Amino acid sequence: MSENLKRLTGAGVSIWLDDISRDRLRTGDLAALIRDKQVVGVTSNPTIFAGALSKGDAYDAQLHDLRVRGVSVDEAVRSITTFDIRWAADVLRPVFNATNGVDGRVSIEVDPRLARDTEKTIAEARALWWLVDRPNLFIKIPATVEGLPAITQCLAEGISVNVTLIFSLERYRAVMDAWLEGLEKAKANGVNLAAIESVASFFVSRVDTEIDARLDRVGTPEAAALKGKAAVANARLAFAAFEEIMASPRWQALRAAGARPQRPLWASTGVKNPDYPDTLYVDQLVTAGTVNTMPEKTLDSVADHGKISGDTVRPFYEQAWNTMAALKEAGVDYDDVVRVLENEGVDKFEVSWKELLETVTAELGKA
Repeated sequence: MSENLKRLTGAGVSIWLDDISRDRLRTGDLAALIRDKQVVGVTSNPTIFAGALSKGDAYDAQLHDLRVRGVSVDEAVRSITTFDIRWAADVLRPVFNATNGVDGRVSIEVDPRLARDTEKTIAEARALWWLVDRPNLFIKIPATVEGLPAITQCLAEGISVNVTLIFSLERYRAVMDAWLEGLEKAKANGVNLAAIESVASFFVSRVDTEIDARLDRVGTPEAAALKGKAAVANARLAFAAFEEIMASPRWQALRAAGARPQRPLWASTGVKNPDYPDTLYVDQLVTAGTVNTMPEKTLDSVADHGKISGDTVRPFYEQAWNTMAALKEAGVDYDDVVRVLENEGVDKFEVSWKELLETVTAELGKA
């Protein structure tokens, strides 16, 4: 087992795999990653499912049965994805039990076409929660303005939520407010707060991709010196905001009633710029009480040559603020950046969902 991964886990970071496929499940690959590479959770998204269905024959038998039954495309997609999620949840159940429900979690996302519709998001979240029927499930709900009340309502009903597609510090604070409100309503409803878990998925690499492109357009030496620094700074300041909430009387009252923290989760941690170290968004975001969900390529890179050396978040708040101030001075409009990233994030998942639907439609239409 990699010493780097041991050190990362020892530093209080939960390692989750940002991938799932029927083939990974049936070959025992996920179980091996749990055993050998400190993996204690799984995240999925529409892009991951679209990719899984486009490769190999792992889904052929189920697709055949769905075709024979004459089910709709939407029902077929729901059946296929929830089958994988249930299976992964069962593989991770020992981790869930050993960590008292903190880890051993598997996430499934609501249909991204519903990201701007509160009521439909709530209804779909309830349906997925019922259909998967595993205590170690997370329902992923986008942190759109319309998603915020859906997050509150689901938590109030005892549904554990992974809030996804968070890019801005302002929106992250709104997410934490929605989470606290959901727990307060759950408490009023008599729901066991200790049974509710939540993570907040703060996206990392895409921030650098967008801001670096803007810095290139600025074209000054000062702008060039800021490339590759925005994403880590943004995430570090998100953790600072999290610590503020953890110190608040509002949270302390809920904790006393048995509630658990909504851990920050670093998402989109695969490095997209080949000029940067391929473990950048792991090495630079190490701090206790967080989750880092990685594509397998990033996981392998961290295992091989990651530089895990103590807390790389809490001691760097001032540096992070200075970076954000310098970006503003260079002419980068942060509010516009995060608005663009949220819209792109929703759009990309919707495109992947449509690809998934088209793949399944083609399979169901076969003679």
